[in-house]
Amino acid sequence: MEKMKAIVCNKFGSPDGLQLKEVDKPTPKDDEVLIKIHATTITFGDAMLRKMKSPLRLAFGLRKNAILGHELAGEIEVVGKDVTLFKKGDKVFATTGLKGGAHAEFMCLAEKKMVAIKPSNMTYEEAAAVPVGGNTALNFIRDKANIQDGQKILIYGASGSVGTYAVQLAKIFGATVTGICSTVNIELVKSLGASHVIDYTKEDFTERDETYDVIFDAVHKLSSSKAKNALKNTGISLDVRSSASEKPENLVFLKNLIEEGKLKAVIDRTFAFEQIPDAHRYVDGGHKKGNVVITMGR
Repeated sequence: MEKMKAIVCNKFGSPDGLQLKEVDKPTPKDDEVLIKIHATTITFGDAMLRKMKSPLRLAFGLRKNAILGHELAGEIEVVGKDVTLFKKGDKVFATTGLKGGAHAEFMCLAEKKMVAIKPSNMTYEEAAAVPVGGNTALNFIRDKANIQDGQKILIYGASGSVGTYAVQLAKIFGATVTGICSTVNIELVKSLGASHVIDYTKEDFTERDETYDVIFDAVHKLSSSKAKNALKNTGISLDVRSSASEKPENLVFLKNLIEEGKLKAVIDRTFAFEQIPDAHRYVDGGHKKGNVVITMGR
């Protein structure tokens, strides 16, 4: 069987357990496409799964030699005989769902899953950074918060992968955005459309005489009681740890915003494929801005 390179997790815990290996190249089923991956990312979720204890890993279906990676951009190399939405040579971006597998040279995905033609004005590296953070932010800001023109939203963790998209999307939908981040990221968050930015290292937002229609915790670090103190009587508080739905049309929606120049990816650092363990160490540091991207080389 033909082989490909992949980063496999042969020991869970530290990034030292991630190793470059040759594994079997997948073959697409009748309803699947085989994607040659040009770029992927290291998300907080990848780092979390790598560090999980055994019972939790098994709950996610992760076993030894698992391949992590939950979003990608690349080119379709083979289409299954029943595929109608894509053709060989299409440039796409996608999220893998819970299965992972994007830290490899190739991956198969069902055509009706979270796969879409990538934005024409983005590189593969930029497009790979959209599916997880962009879809999650869209699900919370548009679908769960139902942000309306003129509402006030506070986004806690505004400089992270989900947060950077949430700021932009809330602004697009007409909200007045207040972002919370550290000192070093204030200008970034302002540039994304936040009208107000609070430095959490210097100020407690609950001590302001300000209330919000929506408070969105994009990093799962805000206590519900603290959020409640800054909400309007009819306001809602949302936490990124609750589930986000995945619909292919969401990727198309994001693609259109990107091609209209209204939405962009924030990339902190880019690592080569072989440097994925180093990229994990960087993400473990907890200070990444936006996204950490892995380039496969072409």
